[in-house]
Amino acid sequence: MGRSMSDGSGSILRSLLFCPATNARRLAKTLVVETDAVIVDLEDAVAASEKPAARVPAAAFLGERRDDRKVYVRVNALTTPWSFADFQAVVIAGLDGIILPKAESAADIHVADYLIGGWEAERGLARGSVDLLPIVETAKGVEAMNEILGASTRVKRACFGAGDFTNDTDTAWSLDNPLCAHARARLAIASRAAGREPPIDSPWANLDDEAGFVAETEMGRRLGFGGKLCIHPSQLAAVNRTYSPTAEQVAFAQKVCAAFEAAERDGIAAIVVDGTFVDYPVVQKAYRVLKAAERLEGHKAGSSGARSTR
Repeated sequence: MGRSMSDGSGSILRSLLFCPATNARRLAKTLVVETDAVIVDLEDAVAASEKPAARVPAAAFLGERRDDRKVYVRVNALTTPWSFADFQAVVIAGLDGIILPKAESAADIHVADYLIGGWEAERGLARGSVDLLPIVETAKGVEAMNEILGASTRVKRACFGAGDFTNDTDTAWSLDNPLCAHARARLAIASRAAGREPPIDSPWANLDDEAGFVAETEMGRRLGFGGKLCIHPSQLAAVNRTYSPTAEQVAFAQKVCAAFEAAERDGIAAIVVDGTFVDYPVVQKAYRVLKAAERLEGHKAGSSGARSTR
């Protein structure tokens, strides 16, 4: 069984739905679809001519009533002329985190951390309350992912962006791209080694290719990712399902834990359950499944409660 959610206490983020800041209708719809987080986009989904104006509806959305799902803003990359004003506009009450595109070094993280911290202090927000999710989406970013993950405690997880990565490497944005597989594997390992939450996988752009989308979603889970960026509400159900323990997995984990606890009381540390050899590593994985299921139940209960004002 793959590790679908972190062992730690970080937020459950299986599905993160992008929405252009300039599309009021779609922003309103994000409040009623089954996504764990909303990403208000100031970057790729907004035309260059509209980027300054897009900050106004983005900030307004952060202050609106909503349930307890997370809300992030993807700002423009630090190398663009829009980035500083993006931070200034959206690091306000109601923001859970900044999505930083094209992160390529620890210096990028330090700059973003400094900007967020400054506006937290200016606006009376708790220091460190705003998360920072860098997107690794260039060759330089892949090479620097260890330093990116370790540069700030705000970075609890990172994302992979296949679109810009394949542009940067001049390769095909496809399911079988070996460079994407390499980058994903490295990011999953680096995240685990740094003690971070499992990373978030790239969006799937071809909305007509349902089979490809499902295959990539399942591949990400097998590689140790914890969730997936989504560009359309139709993708949410499959992502949430793939990155959640199944009823069968939970039932087997319960059986493994119960049987092993009984065996251990008799001084036995290796047993067979339903034809599967079980020792300590297998039991540890079973407990992880049960913990993930328990956290997910709490997450669902919180999301179904009354809407709150942030």
